[in-house]
Amino acid sequence: MTEDSMVTSEAGSEPQDDLLAVLRVLAERAGKIALAYYTEAEEIEVRDKPDASPVTEADEACEAFLLEALHKLTPDIPVVSEEASSQQGLPDIDTAQPFWLVDPLDGTREFISRNGEFTVNVALIRDRRPVAGVVHAPALAMTWCGGFDDDGSGHASFNETDRPPMTIAVRKTPDTGETVIASRRHGAGEELDAFLARRKIAERVTAGSSLKFCLIASGKADLYPRFGPTMEWDTAAGQAVLTAAGGTVETLDGDLLRYGKAGFANPNFVAVNRRRDA
Repeated sequence: MTEDSMVTSEAGSEPQDDLLAVLRVLAERAGKIALAYYTEAEEIEVRDKPDASPVTEADEACEAFLLEALHKLTPDIPVVSEEASSQQGLPDIDTAQPFWLVDPLDGTREFISRNGEFTVNVALIRDRRPVAGVVHAPALAMTWCGGFDDDGSGHASFNETDRPPMTIAVRKTPDTGETVIASRRHGAGEELDAFLARRKIAERVTAGSSLKFCLIASGKADLYPRFGPTMEWDTAAGQAVLTAAGGTVETLDGDLLRYGKAGFANPNFVAVNRRRDA
């Protein structure tokens, strides 16, 4: 199925595998744009946004490509994206209808430091939950996809660039304890330590961007608690992958992390596998 063949269809009216295949192509194309800046620029030019977070030309170029592509793909479905929201303000979205969430370059600080742990994130939201999402790591040449069919069945996959996708699923937590993955730059603090003190922890590792969700979805980690600010475009694609792989993302009150919230800001949350008793 080609991108053009879906232009006049509503997202979700096509088989989910077809939609994810198109999103994978778009994310990987955006990744090539990011890589051009990542590999060719001697020094990456950085500016501060109003919230003091960094932005680069790569963020903006990737977003411009994705906004145009998604508008062509689904012209009636609005897009909420990080850089446009920063420059123009948050759009007025009817959360009763589907909408896209886009983070064109998640992990800008990782991009700037050139450690490879940045991603392109695209997710479709329906009924306030991510029903399809793609996380592409351009520098690692890796892509994770996850989505749900109308009957509620989920499926998640991983592929290295130019190789066919393989199915992934969360693992059962080992008897030795959980592997905890934390943000590379926001992975410590009293709240986190208090939360982990109640659990059996075998190992603590760090990673940047949405890779944390993908490591749990791929069965390489078990738990990602996040105490600190995130926006919906930071988490939607990773949540789609993880939940399709059998995991879950919940607030500290035990509710599912939902989308279309006022201001598009997330509360603290925990991403976790759910096969401890399998």
